[in-house]
Amino acid sequence: MNDKHWQKARQSRDPRFDGLFYVAVKSTGIYCRPICPAPTANEINVAYYQYAHNAAKAGFRPCMRCRPDSAPGSFAWQGVKTTALRAKQLIDQGACYDCEKLAARLGVSSRYLRRLFTQHFGISITQYRLFNQCHFAKKLIQETTLPLTKTAFAAGFNSIRRFNDAFLQQLNIAPSKLRSSDKAPSSIVNSTLNLTLPFRPPYNWPAMQQFLAKRLIAPMEWITATSYGRTFSDEHCKGRFNAEFIAHKNHFKVAITINNTHCLQQVITNIRRVLDLDADINLITMHIQDNINNAFAVSEGLRLPGIWSSFEAGIRAVLGQQVSVTAAHNLVTKLVSELGEQCNGAVYFPTPQQLVNSDFAFFKMPQARKNALYNLAQFCTLNPQCDDLDLWLNLKGIGPWTVNYAKLRGQSQPDILLDGDLGVKKAQAAVAVFNSDNCAPFRSYLTFQLWQQL
Repeated sequence: MNDKHWQKARQSRDPRFDGLFYVAVKSTGIYCRPICPAPTANEINVAYYQYAHNAAKAGFRPCMRCRPDSAPGSFAWQGVKTTALRAKQLIDQGACYDCEKLAARLGVSSRYLRRLFTQHFGISITQYRLFNQCHFAKKLIQETTLPLTKTAFAAGFNSIRRFNDAFLQQLNIAPSKLRSSDKAPSSIVNSTLNLTLPFRPPYNWPAMQQFLAKRLIAPMEWITATSYGRTFSDEHCKGRFNAEFIAHKNHFKVAITINNTHCLQQVITNIRRVLDLDADINLITMHIQDNINNAFAVSEGLRLPGIWSSFEAGIRAVLGQQVSVTAAHNLVTKLVSELGEQCNGAVYFPTPQQLVNSDFAFFKMPQARKNALYNLAQFCTLNPQCDDLDLWLNLKGIGPWTVNYAKLRGQSQPDILLDGDLGVKKAQAAVAVFNSDNCAPFRSYLTFQLWQQL
């Protein structure tokens, strides 16, 4: 988009543009979301920025009314994931802040990564990291009762002094001055944090709710007409979340209970992925509609329902091989009831190590299927950081459908067409002929559109 397009989008105050660009007002020195309720500034005083960090780098302060830190994520589904985009994603997730470690994880030199990041985003990795940390901290200060000390550590700072200095540098205000009087800090361990997670409309919640309800694993997951929640666990933290759909405000109201706030940013990022909150769904829907040759009616606002981890998605896929959705659901429920950790009334999906230690005697299924479960669990135990799911194809009992299902729901990759899926085949046979390749890079959304036709 150019300035002319941004101008029209700003003047429309259309929430579908929220988070796609930012508006800076030269006369006030403040930058805003395009949906800011403040009076529309004269165009002569306005500058546009694709990213919030570019506006901050130019010397503008974030608006206290529309809070740019609360905007939906920028367009997440790019056709090609460059190294710079992947680096940004890892920083956004709070998964990696150190440039040397980031470069090693991406398989490039730190010097090359620094140059690439600056070229792509107009800012250094260090500057972006500090910007990201401060804005995440700002959201926690304004929306939760988390003490400032814990907020600083949750945002990735190693000391309060560094936190205060960076906050003043990035946002030109002290952290303590942002907390309203009704947000008294909580000292309770494992207290519940309440946050809003916005999205760009439309959001087809009924379709999402229906899909999740058919595959719900109680008591690890729960669902109502307007909400979805589950427990989560890994080697660093345990917790649970409940996300309530607030249609008229274009956000989910999310309550998170977690025993280690250092993992909070990664948990929030994963919740956004599971609920698919950062997709530019209008662009995706229009792209599919334009490339299916009127084969079927496209559902508006259809999102990708994610699974908490690629490991869990892989296990669900193995148990779902060549059986119905109902049968697969019963098998996963049995697995969780037999092997899932139970702690303080909560039930968690079993870890890879717990599956490795099991002989799966409680399952009435071929030994080959049990072996596939063991092989996948063993691989994930030995390679906990591996996100290249194609390596699973070397495991006996793991085929392309299983890997692609895990990519689709465990990683939320946008361009996975489950063409080997029976439901997809049935839907394709029932609609007019079209070339699915033309729907790239959004064939994951095409998969769910086809499932909607059943």
